[in-house]
Amino acid sequence: MYEVVKNAFRCAEHADGNEHELVNALRYGSAYIPELSLVAEENGSIIGHIMFTKAEIGGKIVLALAPLSVLPEYQRKGVGTALIEEGHKIAKEMGYAYSVVLGSENYYPKFGYIPADTFGIIAPFDVPRDNFMVYKIKDDAEKIGGVMKYAKEFGID
Repeated sequence: MYEVVKNAFRCAEHADGNEHELVNALRYGSAYIPELSLVAEENGSIIGHIMFTKAEIGGKIVLALAPLSVLPEYQRKGVGTALIEEGHKIAKEMGYAYSVVLGSENYYPKFGYIPADTFGIIAPFDVPRDNFMVYKIKDDAEKIGGVMKYAKEFGID
């Protein structure tokens, strides 16, 4: 999985090159949710990975989707879509209400992600409005708002 994440972000436009290290750190942190660390396989080889970890907004637990990794040769073939949709399904079954992502304004809205400020959710760093998004997992989710607090492994204070 380490190599999948590393290779998936090697040529990504908005990547810091440390996403694979972040995944390793998150796996050993208190925000890790094993049921929401998913892989996609083809012929016994891992070709994609997604991770949702615990975060907090206004004292309520939400999910942070990060990272979503698909090997370059499998991108644009539905692997990321399958990982996101399965992650949302499992998250809903587990009772989570919201998922927040910092990502492409051209990709995540097709899964229902909208600018987080629509819900009164604020990023803990300066980011374009269209790239900090939230997805309401449960229709009857309690209203939330405030500054997003990521797991310490993200290195965001």
